Amino acid sequence: MPAPDDTEIDAIADALARLRALRRPGGPGGPGRGHRHGPGGHGHRPHDAPDAWDGPRAGGGRMAGLARLRMLEALEAATRPLSVGEIGDAIGVDQPRASRLVQQAAELELVRREADPDDARRTRIALTDAGRRFAQGVRTERRAALGGALSAFSDDERTELARLLGKLADAWPRD
Repeated sequence: MPAPDDTEIDAIADALARLRALRRPGGPGGPGRGHRHGPGGHGHRPHDAPDAWDGPRAGGGRMAGLARLRMLEALEAATRPLSVGEIGDAIGVDQPRASRLVQQAAELELVRREADPDDARRTRIALTDAGRRFAQGVRTERRAALGGALSAFSDDERTELARLLGKLADAWPRD
């Protein structure tokens, strides 16, 4: 079978990213994020629970925690540095979790804090060159994996998958 082209991979990756961002009830910022269903929880991790990047060895374990990666991708896609609250909204975590993610990424020199030009009491978060390279490297690896998985699909199947995933992401309830 022919290898999938970049347009198909990009369309499918974009739809999957949009669906990941909308996976919680109410979407990003919606109800239910970051809690464990009452004191003690049910023994499972919420979607924004600490991951392999969150421990004392902040760079160890898996390549990156999903929330941190979503944060780096949101910063890369933004046209300007974002506030911690805007980052939380963009990646579907509450403000305290976004603040911890920013702190950990700053310690790894993936992001930097900048003064907010509109309010000197606030800061905005921007990617460093190292953070941009890291996010781009992960995206390249993800695209390669997706391309490999799609190689078993026919041209028509890849086109249809891209169309259907895009349609699902567009129709997913946002409230």
